[in-house]
Amino acid sequence: MIAEVIINRTAKKLNRTFDYEIPKELEDLIIIGSRVLVPFGKGKKLEKGFVVGIKEKSDFKLKNITKIEDNISEKQIELARWMAKKYFCNISDCIKLMLTPGTRGKEDKIQEKKVKVVYLKKDIEEIQFELETDKIKSEKQKRIINFIKQNEGATISEIEMFTDCSRTIVNTLAKNGYLEVIEKKIERNPLENKNIQKTNNLKLTKEQEEAYKKVTYQMKKEEYKSFLLYGVTGSR
Repeated sequence: MIAEVIINRTAKKLNRTFDYEIPKELEDLIIIGSRVLVPFGKGKKLEKGFVVGIKEKSDFKLKNITKIEDNISEKQIELARWMAKKYFCNISDCIKLMLTPGTRGKEDKIQEKKVKVVYLKKDIEEIQFELETDKIKSEKQKRIINFIKQNEGATISEIEMFTDCSRTIVNTLAKNGYLEVIEKKIERNPLENKNIQKTNNLKLTKEQEEAYKKVTYQMKKEEYKSFLLYGVTGSR
């Protein structure tokens, strides 16, 4: 099967589809609306693209789709095509408007964040012995070690905040073999802390109802007409 892919670029000359072969292992996963990674041009870097069509044959020698990331609906693809035609812009720009915030093109970097977390490297018993025998003499080093004993996996920023000590001391303890600093990648969900609830159908005001009837009447007649709606900024 062949996928017709729109490359996620703003260049006007790329505002068209490119054919890619769908690997056997992805045939049951890729649909119209899939966001994929594909090789493009002479560079080795993979480009993001959107599958806007699927067919059986192509007249070109094709490269394979490398990876599938996620999907949007076929109706959203149709809407993006309409928007691009209506407003003379790239289809890929319209598709990006329908993606979850934080997953659009270069903004993908927002989803991934690397932090440094800290763990004890020596056994607790060994460290406790060294604390009790004053082998570790610095009060700030003791403060950090005692904090990590209770909070393994804490970030360096958290250690600085709760112990009032600098990361230099953390690095010294790591250098001396007491602590281990590990870089960890965390996935961030841009909607994680938002309380999103499904709303019931809103009741229109008298003015909204009147405007709605006029617009839907013209739509049913399939006639083009302009409407000017008055409202304060942010009104629905």
